[in-house]
Amino acid sequence: MKKQFYMTKSGIDELQQELDQLVSRRSEIADSIKTAREQGDLSENAEYHAAKDDHERTEGRISELEHILSNSEVIKKPKGDSKVQLGSTVKLKSASGTLREFGVVGTVEADPLNGKISDESPLGQALLGQQVGDAVEIKAGGTTTSYKITDIS
Repeated sequence: MKKQFYMTKSGIDELQQELDQLVSRRSEIADSIKTAREQGDLSENAEYHAAKDDHERTEGRISELEHILSNSEVIKKPKGDSKVQLGSTVKLKSASGTLREFGVVGTVEADPLNGKISDESPLGQALLGQQVGDAVEIKAGGTTTSYKITDIS
């Protein structure tokens, strides 16, 4: 069974750009392998082994990106829905007044340091289905922090 990947349009564009760059590197890597192979004994040729490793990493990532892109669905920005869902941007306020903003995205696109949380993460799961004014408890690092949802867009 194929896994469906949910991503924003910009996330898909970023992965497509990475794929295009990797595919364009194939001839460069092939030339590196050829040059290293021409140096003789392959068993002790560090340059050859490094080029082969680079080739394997690149081909593995190309395969992974092609799989993700062929099984991805664009997250449509929710319109008029008052509940948190995939694609929502949520503003939270803690009891101490700290404001936080998160975008709820699919797992491939998640980047918590930049405010993009996965719908499958504990925070994402706590937010899904909630409405403005609802209180949510976030458990992280052995502590629990309560937030109030102040805005959903």
